[in-house]
Amino acid sequence: MRKEFIEALKTHQAAFDMSLDDGQIERLANYFELIGEHNPILHLVAPMPPDEFAIRHILESLTMLEYLPKGARFADVGTGGGLPAIPCLLVRGDLKAVLIESKAKKAKFLELAIEALGIAGRAAVTNKQFQEVDPANAETITCRALDKFTDKLAGLLRWRKRRQMLLFGGPSLREALIRSKAVFIEKLMPMSEQRYLFVVNR
Repeated sequence: MRKEFIEALKTHQAAFDMSLDDGQIERLANYFELIGEHNPILHLVAPMPPDEFAIRHILESLTMLEYLPKGARFADVGTGGGLPAIPCLLVRGDLKAVLIESKAKKAKFLELAIEALGIAGRAAVTNKQFQEVDPANAETITCRALDKFTDKLAGLLRWRKRRQMLLFGGPSLREALIRSKAVFIEKLMPMSEQRYLFVVNR
């Protein structure tokens, strides 16, 4: 499984305009194995083959790096198993993040993961609803798979207080952003027809 995951990263990274070095790939593979170990009990991500995990969860998460300047601090809302935050932290040593996860068991996994992956000094886990968290030091808010995402979008837009937002989703999220009169640009994910990164302006 690890070998197939690594091969998929190496094969498909060019489509995402990325060039990961061996150290970055090893760290991402360690994360992949950690998810695989805990997924049967915690349901962190939907079951999928290693190559699909590499594309959909890792390479797609890393597309947001282009919008995070050097030394950026971000808050990842509803991070679940750590996506998109953990892959970005593993690839860029200058980033810091708060991982906001309301489900206690997933928050425990995140604490274990950031310790095991050596990023505890740059990542903190908060086991709360996002509305209960003060993202004071974060310049950017990220979100990839929030439950009832479109229903919660208006509250999320108010909570961000004009910070940049990087949101992953499909056409329904685009429609919700338009209804909310948000100003945004969209980037279609490579190797996908309907998954996007929406960059919501400050």
